[in-house]
Amino acid sequence: MTDEPREDRRQQPKPPKAQYLSAQTAAKKLGIYLPAAPAEFRDAQHSRDELAALQTDPPEWLRTLRTEGPHPRSEVSRRLGITNSGLARAGVADAMTSSEIQALLADPPQWLHDERSRARKASQG
Repeated sequence: MTDEPREDRRQQPKPPKAQYLSAQTAAKKLGIYLPAAPAEFRDAQHSRDELAALQTDPPEWLRTLRTEGPHPRSEVSRRLGITNSGLARAGVADAMTSSEIQALLADPPQWLHDERSRARKASQG
């Protein structure tokens, strides 16, 4: 044996690769309706870092989409207080604007009353 240091043959850690999401997945995570997003957002993949930046400091187009819509089905059902299935049963479109949602809440049709009572029963037991 010698007193000379041995060469370190362990593999060095690799730098982490950026993980990319499709535009559809990124839109879902941002809670927006993808067809209403700008073309440069729809046509690109987005890294997790980019998505985090959009969430912490949203650009004007994202703030507008979140407040005015059109909103995706999951957001419409949440704002109406019913399930996604309830929207499907009622034959409601996939996306609605905030003003359309407010109009439904101001003068709820019978199907909305029925779906809200169904949602309350389901949550109670």
